[in-house]
Amino acid sequence: MFSDVRFRRSLAAIITLVLIGAVLTAVWPRHKGESVAAAATTTTTTTSTTTTTTAPKPAHAFEAADAVVPQVNLYDAPGATEPSDSMDNPTWEHVPLAFLVKEHGPPGWLHVQVSRRPNERTAWIHASDVALRPVDNRIVVQRESHVLTVYKGTSDEVLFQAPVGTGVDRTPTPLGDFFIDIVVHIDNPNGAYGPYQLSVAAFSDVLQSFDGGVGQIAIHGTNHPNLIPGYISNGCVRMLNDDVTQLATLAPVGTPVSIIST
Repeated sequence: MFSDVRFRRSLAAIITLVLIGAVLTAVWPRHKGESVAAAATTTTTTTSTTTTTTAPKPAHAFEAADAVVPQVNLYDAPGATEPSDSMDNPTWEHVPLAFLVKEHGPPGWLHVQVSRRPNERTAWIHASDVALRPVDNRIVVQRESHVLTVYKGTSDEVLFQAPVGTGVDRTPTPLGDFFIDIVVHIDNPNGAYGPYQLSVAAFSDVLQSFDGGVGQIAIHGTNHPNLIPGYISNGCVRMLNDDVTQLATLAPVGTPVSIIST
């Protein structure tokens, strides 16, 4: 029995030594030159996607403002409580009232060019009184060179160009920056104004009235094509009938018109 007990104790001691050795082997540094199997490492790489949002450029260079109320009040400054003037819609010529937008002001206000004397007159209006509409092109009339050019937006890209007739010395075509405020298709294309008349928000510097109107000029056709180009009118810009017909497709109401001297 004694021998059996001693055997069991010896066996327990041996097992204990084996276990201690196993632990030391696991944690004790390896001797130089021994190879150590690297533990398998799983690395998860997260790719960060950055989205940069760039505000889109306006698709159109200019804006027209079409009245949506029977009367649009004109103010000298944004925030003014009392209007300095007003304009009826439709106008005295029985056409829809429109403006050229010059700038967006404080919330609820627009700075616009109006079709009233003096030339290039502007005013502030309530944005809620109008509906905005994009305008793509602009017109430049060279008064002395007798050339009309349509450009794409604010660029120098020419879309259309044609010879024109302008005002004679005693009734010159006014210079300045204006806009098309009416486009009329004329029933009799063989008359003095041709097939189209594009009214310009510009007024004669000489004539306060003309042919029942208020001395406002227009770009229109002619029944005397042989006079173009040249100084031939009372201030209006005359074009060949085929040319003004093409112009009408490129210049809706609200199109800017610059009349320069060169």
